[in-house]
Amino acid sequence: MSEAFPDVRAAAEAVRRAIAPRQPSVALVLGSGLGFLADEIAGAARVPYAAIPGFPRPTVQGHAGELVAGTLEGKTVLAQSGRFHLYEGHAPAVVALPIRVFAALGVTTLIVTNAAGGIRRTFRPGTLMLIADHLNLTGRQPLAGPVQEGEERFPDMSDPYDRALRDLARAVAAQERVALEEGTYVGLLGPSYETKAEIEMLKRIGADAVGMSTVSEVIVARARGLRCLGISTVTNLAAGLGAPTLSHQEVLATADQVKGDLAKLVRGIVRKL
Repeated sequence: MSEAFPDVRAAAEAVRRAIAPRQPSVALVLGSGLGFLADEIAGAARVPYAAIPGFPRPTVQGHAGELVAGTLEGKTVLAQSGRFHLYEGHAPAVVALPIRVFAALGVTTLIVTNAAGGIRRTFRPGTLMLIADHLNLTGRQPLAGPVQEGEERFPDMSDPYDRALRDLARAVAAQERVALEEGTYVGLLGPSYETKAEIEMLKRIGADAVGMSTVSEVIVARARGLRCLGISTVTNLAAGLGAPTLSHQEVLATADQVKGDLAKLVRGIVRKL
C-alpha cells in the first residue's frame, strides 16, 4: 500500500490480536478532553497507537493515543482515545484509518464525539449538541482515489447521522435529564480558530457548531455501511460571540466540566443499542 492508503488489513489484524477474544460491535471516537470515557470501560485491553501499523502518534493535548476495548453497559465496545487531524499534516486516508479498522473488526455502529465552537447564539459553553447533519469545508475528501475494499464508491450522505440513533439519543437525554440541543456541525481544516467574518459566513450557510474533525470519519463510516451518531460538546463560543480570545485550554476545561452529562448520555445510548 502507498503512504496515502495505509494497510487496513495489517492494522486491523494487530488490533484483533491485541484485544482478543473481544469482538466489538460499537466504536467510540473520543474528541479533545473527552478521553475520560475510555476509563469507564470495564475489563479493558489497551492498545497504544505505536503497536498498530499506520497509526501515528497524536500531537494534540487531550488526545491520549490508544484504542481501548472492553465492556460498557453490557456491550463490547472499542474506544479511540485520541484522534488524528488533517491539520497535523495527515492525509485524509490516515485520519480515516481507525474507522476502516473498526469496520474490518466487525463494528456496525459508530459514535463520534468532538469539542466544538458554538455558532448558534443560544448556545453556551457546556452545551451538548446532537449532530443532525454536517458541512465538510475541510477541502479534503477521504474517499478520493482508488475505491478501498468494502467501500461504496458513491455513498448516500443525505442522512449521515442515523435517524433512529438520534431518536434514541433524545430519548436517553430526556430520561437522564441531560439537556441536549441538535444542529449542524461544520468541519474546517484548522488549526487556527476562525475569524469573526468566517463565523458570520458559517452562520449564514447554516452551521450551528464548528470544529476540526469528525466529517472525514463519518464519510468513510457511511461508505463502509456503519450507522453513525455524533455529539458535539460546545466548549467555547466562536469568534465574535463570546470571549475576546480563544484557547485550547478553555476547550479542555469546559469539556471537563460537562463530562458527567456526556458520560450519562453515551452510556445510556450504548445500553439501549
